[in-house]
Amino acid sequence: MKKRIFGEIKGIFEGDSFDNRIDLSISKVHRPTQAGISGSENEGSDSIVISGGYEDDEDLGNIIIYTGHGGRSNNSKVQVADQTLTRGNKALAISCEKGLPVRVIRGYNKQSKFSPEEGYRYDGLFLVKDYWRDKGKSGYVIWRFRLEKISNKINLLDEVKRNTVSEPVSNYGSTVRQKYFVSRVIRETRIAQYIKELYNDACQVCGIQIKSQVTSYSEAAHIKALGKPHNGPDTKENILCLCPNHHTMFDLGIISIDDNFNILGIDGVILKVHPKHIIDKEFVKYHREHHYKKLS
Repeated sequence: MKKRIFGEIKGIFEGDSFDNRIDLSISKVHRPTQAGISGSENEGSDSIVISGGYEDDEDLGNIIIYTGHGGRSNNSKVQVADQTLTRGNKALAISCEKGLPVRVIRGYNKQSKFSPEEGYRYDGLFLVKDYWRDKGKSGYVIWRFRLEKISNKINLLDEVKRNTVSEPVSNYGSTVRQKYFVSRVIRETRIAQYIKELYNDACQVCGIQIKSQVTSYSEAAHIKALGKPHNGPDTKENILCLCPNHHTMFDLGIISIDDNFNILGIDGVILKVHPKHIIDKEFVKYHREHHYKKLS
Protein backbone atom coordinates (compact mmCIF):
# COMPACT_ATOMS: atom_id res chain seq x y z
CA MET A 1 0.00 0.00 0.00
CA LYS A 2 1.32 3.44 -0.94
CA LYS A 3 2.39 5.64 1.94
CA ARG A 4 0.01 8.50 2.63
CA ILE A 5 1.62 11.95 2.40
CA PHE A 6 0.44 14.72 4.72
CA GLY A 7 1.46 18.22 3.67
CA GLU A 8 3.07 19.44 0.47
CA ILE A 9 3.88 17.18 -2.46
CA LYS A 10 7.41 17.63 -3.81
CA GLY A 11 7.35 19.54 -7.09
CA ILE A 12 3.72 20.70 -6.69
CA PHE A 13 3.03 24.36 -5.89
CA GLU A 14 -0.04 26.28 -4.80
CA GLY A 15 -1.93 27.41 -7.89
CA ASP A 16 -0.89 24.47 -10.07
CA SER A 17 -3.69 23.34 -12.41
CA PHE A 18 -4.81 19.87 -13.47
CA ASP A 19 -7.08 18.87 -16.33
CA ASN A 20 -8.87 16.04 -14.58
CA ARG A 21 -9.00 13.68 -11.57
CA ILE A 22 -6.62 11.22 -13.22
CA ASP A 23 -3.93 13.94 -13.37
CA LEU A 24 -4.56 14.76 -9.71
CA SER A 25 -4.12 11.11 -8.79
CA ILE A 26 -0.94 10.64 -10.81
CA SER A 27 0.59 13.76 -9.23
CA LYS A 28 -0.27 12.39 -5.72
CA VAL A 29 -2.04 15.65 -4.86
CA HIS A 30 -5.32 13.74 -4.46
CA ARG A 31 -5.11 10.00 -5.07
CA PRO A 32 -8.80 8.93 -5.34
CA THR A 33 -10.21 9.41 -8.82
CA GLN A 34 -13.80 9.75 -7.59
CA ALA A 35 -14.01 10.27 -3.81
CA GLY A 36 -13.85 13.86 -2.57
CA ILE A 37 -11.99 12.86 0.61
CA SER A 38 -8.64 11.09 0.54
CA GLY A 39 -7.83 9.39 3.83
CA SER A 40 -8.37 6.46 6.13
CA GLU A 41 -10.12 5.87 9.42
CA ASN A 42 -6.76 5.06 11.03
CA GLU A 43 -4.44 7.74 9.65
CA GLY A 44 -6.57 10.79 8.90
CA SER A 45 -7.29 12.73 5.72
CA ASP A 46 -4.48 14.11 3.54
CA SER A 47 -6.54 15.90 0.85
CA ILE A 48 -10.03 16.91 -0.26
CA VAL A 49 -11.62 18.13 -3.47
CA ILE A 50 -14.31 20.81 -3.29
CA SER A 51 -16.32 21.32 -6.46
CA GLY A 52 -19.91 21.97 -5.42
CA GLY A 53 -20.78 18.30 -5.12
CA TYR A 54 -22.80 18.80 -1.94
CA GLU A 55 -25.55 21.36 -1.54
CA ASP A 56 -24.42 22.33 1.99
CA ASP A 57 -20.81 23.21 1.05
CA GLU A 58 -19.77 26.82 1.72
CA ASP A 59 -16.59 28.15 0.09
CA LEU A 60 -15.49 31.41 1.75
CA GLY A 61 -11.96 31.48 0.38
CA ASN A 62 -9.56 31.05 3.28
CA ILE A 63 -12.35 29.35 5.23
CA ILE A 64 -14.28 26.38 3.87
CA ILE A 65 -17.33 24.78 5.48
CA TYR A 66 -17.04 21.34 3.92
CA THR A 67 -19.78 18.71 3.88
CA GLY A 68 -18.74 15.14 4.60
CA HIS A 69 -19.56 12.27 2.27
CA GLY A 70 -22.46 9.85 2.21
CA GLY A 71 -26.23 9.95 2.06
CA ARG A 72 -26.40 11.58 -1.36
CA SER A 73 -28.45 10.42 -4.32
CA ASN A 74 -26.37 9.00 -7.15
CA ASN A 75 -28.21 11.13 -9.65
CA SER A 76 -28.14 14.50 -7.90
CA LYS A 77 -26.44 16.59 -5.21
CA VAL A 78 -29.42 16.20 -2.86
CA GLN A 79 -29.17 14.28 0.43
CA VAL A 80 -31.51 11.30 0.71
CA ALA A 81 -30.13 9.75 3.93
CA ASP A 82 -28.19 10.61 7.09
CA GLN A 83 -24.40 10.74 7.02
CA THR A 84 -22.29 8.87 9.58
CA LEU A 85 -18.94 9.62 11.15
CA THR A 86 -17.17 6.83 9.26
CA ARG A 87 -14.70 6.39 6.37
CA GLY A 88 -13.68 9.77 4.92
CA ASN A 89 -15.69 11.71 7.49
CA LYS A 90 -13.84 9.97 10.31
CA ALA A 91 -10.56 10.59 8.49
CA LEU A 92 -11.23 14.36 8.47
CA ALA A 93 -12.19 14.20 12.15
CA ILE A 94 -8.86 12.51 12.93
CA SER A 95 -7.02 15.23 10.99
CA CYS A 96 -8.85 17.79 13.11
CA GLU A 97 -7.92 16.19 16.40
CA LYS A 98 -4.30 15.52 15.39
CA GLY A 99 -3.74 18.85 13.65
CA LEU A 100 -2.76 17.25 10.33
CA PRO A 101 -2.55 19.52 7.26
CA VAL A 102 -5.01 18.80 4.46
CA ARG A 103 -4.37 19.63 0.81
CA VAL A 104 -7.35 21.44 -0.73
CA ILE A 105 -8.12 21.15 -4.42
CA ARG A 106 -10.86 23.25 -5.97
CA GLY A 107 -12.69 21.99 -9.03
CA TYR A 108 -14.67 24.03 -11.52
CA ASN A 109 -17.89 25.23 -9.88
CA LYS A 110 -19.92 28.05 -11.33
CA GLN A 111 -21.48 28.67 -7.90
CA SER A 112 -18.16 29.68 -6.30
CA LYS A 113 -16.04 32.71 -7.18
CA PHE A 114 -13.02 30.92 -5.70
CA SER A 115 -13.11 27.99 -8.10
CA PRO A 116 -11.01 27.76 -11.29
CA GLU A 117 -12.57 28.47 -14.67
CA GLU A 118 -11.92 24.90 -15.72
CA GLY A 119 -10.37 21.69 -14.43
CA TYR A 120 -8.85 21.52 -10.95
CA ARG A 121 -6.45 23.74 -9.00
CA TYR A 122 -4.33 22.99 -5.94
CA ASP A 123 -5.03 25.78 -3.44
CA GLY A 124 -2.64 24.98 -0.60
CA LEU A 125 -2.77 23.50 2.88
CA PHE A 126 -5.65 23.89 5.31
CA LEU A 127 -6.26 22.75 8.89
CA VAL A 128 -9.53 21.17 10.00
CA LYS A 129 -10.35 23.40 12.96
CA ASP A 130 -13.76 21.98 13.91
CA TYR A 131 -16.31 19.32 12.99
CA TRP A 132 -19.90 18.82 14.05
CA ARG A 133 -23.30 17.28 13.26
CA ASP A 134 -25.89 19.41 11.51
CA LYS A 135 -29.18 19.12 9.69
CA GLY A 136 -28.65 19.81 6.00
CA LYS A 137 -30.87 21.68 3.55
CA SER A 138 -32.60 18.42 2.65
CA GLY A 139 -33.42 17.66 6.30
CA TYR A 140 -30.92 14.83 6.84
CA VAL A 141 -28.01 14.63 9.29
CA ILE A 142 -24.73 15.74 7.74
CA TRP A 143 -21.21 16.11 9.12
CA ARG A 144 -19.60 19.49 8.54
CA PHE A 145 -15.95 20.46 8.75
CA ARG A 146 -14.50 23.96 9.09
CA LEU A 147 -11.15 24.25 7.30
CA GLU A 148 -8.89 27.28 7.68
CA LYS A 149 -6.04 28.03 5.32
CA ILE A 150 -2.48 27.77 6.60
CA SER A 151 -0.50 30.90 5.80
CA ASN A 152 3.19 30.68 4.93
CA LYS A 153 3.79 34.33 4.11
CA ILE A 154 7.44 35.25 3.68
CA ASN A 155 7.08 38.46 5.65
CA LEU A 156 6.51 36.42 8.82
CA LEU A 157 9.79 34.52 8.52
CA ASP A 158 12.05 37.33 9.75
CA GLU A 159 10.00 37.64 12.94
CA VAL A 160 10.25 33.90 13.51
CA LYS A 161 14.03 33.93 12.97
CA ARG A 162 14.46 36.73 15.51
CA ASN A 163 12.62 34.71 18.12
CA THR A 164 13.98 31.24 17.37
CA VAL A 165 16.71 29.61 19.43
CA SER A 166 19.25 27.73 17.30
CA GLU A 167 19.30 23.98 17.89
CA PRO A 168 22.58 22.08 18.31
CA VAL A 169 23.59 19.78 15.49
CA SER A 170 22.41 16.20 16.06
CA ASN A 171 24.61 13.15 15.56
CA TYR A 172 21.58 11.10 14.52
CA GLY A 173 20.65 12.78 11.27
CA SER A 174 18.25 15.61 10.54
CA THR A 175 14.49 15.79 10.15
CA VAL A 176 12.92 17.68 7.28
CA ARG A 177 10.88 20.49 8.79
CA GLN A 178 8.43 22.98 7.35
CA LYS A 179 7.15 26.16 9.01
CA TYR A 180 3.41 26.77 8.86
CA PHE A 181 1.62 29.84 10.13
CA VAL A 182 -2.08 29.89 10.96
CA SER A 183 -3.89 33.21 10.95
CA ARG A 184 -6.35 33.35 13.82
CA VAL A 185 -8.17 35.94 15.89
CA ILE A 186 -7.23 35.77 19.56
CA ARG A 187 -10.37 36.66 21.50
CA GLU A 188 -9.82 37.62 25.11
CA THR A 189 -12.59 40.15 25.66
CA ARG A 190 -13.63 41.93 28.81
CA ILE A 191 -16.59 39.59 29.01
CA ALA A 192 -14.33 36.52 28.89
CA GLN A 193 -12.09 38.06 31.54
CA TYR A 194 -15.14 38.77 33.71
CA ILE A 195 -16.23 35.10 33.64
CA LYS A 196 -12.70 33.90 34.45
CA GLU A 197 -12.45 36.35 37.34
CA LEU A 198 -15.90 35.32 38.57
CA TYR A 199 -14.60 31.77 39.04
CA ASN A 200 -11.15 32.88 40.17
CA ASP A 201 -9.76 30.82 37.25
CA ALA A 202 -11.19 27.59 38.68
CA CYS A 203 -12.52 25.15 36.07
CA GLN A 204 -16.31 24.79 36.15
CA VAL A 205 -15.96 21.05 35.45
CA CYS A 206 -13.16 19.84 37.72
CA GLY A 207 -12.64 22.84 40.01
CA ILE A 208 -8.88 22.91 39.41
CA GLN A 209 -7.16 26.28 39.49
CA ILE A 210 -3.84 26.32 37.67
CA LYS A 211 -1.43 28.52 39.63
CA SER A 212 1.96 29.90 38.68
CA GLN A 213 4.35 31.93 40.86
CA VAL A 214 2.50 35.16 40.09
CA THR A 215 -1.00 34.41 38.81
CA SER A 216 -3.52 31.74 37.86
CA TYR A 217 -4.67 30.45 34.49
CA SER A 218 -7.93 29.35 32.91
CA GLU A 219 -9.55 29.49 29.48
CA ALA A 220 -12.79 31.04 28.28
CA ALA A 221 -14.80 28.50 26.27
CA HIS A 222 -17.69 29.57 24.08
CA ILE A 223 -20.59 27.13 24.29
CA LYS A 224 -21.95 28.05 20.85
CA ALA A 225 -18.86 28.78 18.80
CA LEU A 226 -18.15 32.24 17.47
CA GLY A 227 -17.93 32.92 13.75
CA LYS A 228 -19.55 31.34 10.73
CA PRO A 229 -21.44 29.04 10.57
CA HIS A 230 -22.36 28.80 14.29
CA ASN A 231 -22.47 32.57 14.91
CA GLY A 232 -22.56 32.29 18.68
CA PRO A 233 -22.45 35.59 20.62
CA ASP A 234 -19.57 36.79 22.79
CA THR A 235 -21.76 37.17 25.89
CA LYS A 236 -21.63 36.01 29.51
CA GLU A 237 -24.45 33.56 28.82
CA ASN A 238 -22.32 31.80 26.18
CA ILE A 239 -19.00 31.48 28.02
CA LEU A 240 -17.61 28.92 30.44
CA CYS A 241 -14.46 29.07 32.56
CA LEU A 242 -12.53 25.85 31.93
CA CYS A 243 -9.09 24.36 32.42
CA PRO A 244 -7.17 23.54 29.18
CA ASN A 245 -8.03 19.83 29.38
CA HIS A 246 -11.76 20.28 29.76
CA HIS A 247 -11.79 23.14 27.24
CA THR A 248 -10.29 20.77 24.66
CA MET A 249 -12.71 17.98 25.60
CA PHE A 250 -15.63 20.41 25.32
CA ASP A 251 -14.55 21.74 21.92
CA LEU A 252 -14.03 18.20 20.59
CA GLY A 253 -17.45 17.12 21.82
CA ILE A 254 -16.04 14.52 24.20
CA ILE A 255 -18.07 16.16 26.95
CA SER A 256 -21.19 18.32 26.91
CA ILE A 257 -23.88 19.55 29.34
CA ASP A 258 -27.51 18.57 29.84
CA ASP A 259 -30.29 20.98 30.84
CA ASN A 260 -29.67 20.23 34.54
CA PHE A 261 -25.96 21.04 34.08
CA ASN A 262 -24.81 17.46 34.47
CA ILE A 263 -21.60 16.84 32.54
CA LEU A 264 -22.27 14.37 29.75
CA GLY A 265 -19.29 12.11 29.20
CA ILE A 266 -18.13 12.20 32.85
CA ASP A 267 -20.33 10.28 35.28
CA GLY A 268 -21.43 12.02 38.46
CA VAL A 269 -20.03 15.48 37.68
CA ILE A 270 -22.19 18.63 37.72
CA LEU A 271 -21.11 21.92 36.16
CA LYS A 272 -20.22 24.46 38.82
CA VAL A 273 -22.28 27.61 38.21
CA HIS A 274 -21.79 30.89 40.07
CA PRO A 275 -25.04 32.62 41.16
CA LYS A 276 -24.10 35.65 39.03
CA HIS A 277 -23.50 33.53 35.94
CA ILE A 278 -26.69 32.85 33.99
CA ILE A 279 -25.98 30.28 31.26
CA ASP A 280 -28.34 30.23 28.29
CA LYS A 281 -29.67 26.69 27.94
CA GLU A 282 -30.34 27.23 24.22
CA PHE A 283 -26.57 27.47 23.69
CA VAL A 284 -26.08 24.36 25.80
CA LYS A 285 -28.67 22.53 23.69
CA TYR A 286 -26.94 23.66 20.49
CA HIS A 287 -23.59 22.30 21.68
CA ARG A 288 -25.19 19.02 22.73
CA GLU A 289 -27.02 18.53 19.43
CA HIS A 290 -24.20 19.60 17.11
CA HIS A 291 -20.93 18.77 18.88
CA TYR A 292 -21.43 16.08 21.52
CA LYS A 293 -20.07 12.79 20.23
CA LYS A 294 -21.19 10.22 22.78
CA LEU A 295 -18.66 7.44 23.06
CA SER A 296 -20.24 4.00 22.81
